[in-house]
Amino acid sequence: MNIILNRKSIRKYKDIKVSSEIVEDLLRAAMAAPSAGNEQPWDFIILRDKAIMKKITEFHPYSKPLLNADVAIVVCGDKAKEKFEGYWVQDCSAASENILLAAEDKGLGAVWLGVYPLEDRIIPLKELLNLPESVIPLSIISIGYPDEQRKPEDRFNKQRIHYDRW
Repeated sequence: MNIILNRKSIRKYKDIKVSSEIVEDLLRAAMAAPSAGNEQPWDFIILRDKAIMKKITEFHPYSKPLLNADVAIVVCGDKAKEKFEGYWVQDCSAASENILLAAEDKGLGAVWLGVYPLEDRIIPLKELLNLPESVIPLSIISIGYPDEQRKPEDRFNKQRIHYDRW
């Protein structure tokens, strides 16, 4: 529970390299996510090229954390791998959350940068990363060692809980 309750969005990072081993651990966590029919419709693009990350900030208005992130992971769904149409969004969302939780566990900071369902983010990202037609980018997660102190928010709200009926 500590990792879940302590997770927070971190947008500023120190100039410290995140090792390839840690990135692989984050991807292992992502791929441990549940998926409809165990279809695992995800693919991941690891970004370390600063020019690519800077280019993303030109069309994604909330992607400025990429400018000082050491690494980012683009979480993509491949519609060609779907057994159950449309569930790739849920599956890749679960994978994205697992990356965020694993980053918190490793002492890293991370933030989910939404891409899907906005065409003005999807289309230029697909072009920039040369994604196949069937592959849709869901999210970009910028990652680094935190250079800001943020406290997690307690979002528990009993008014959002309903029993048996609304």
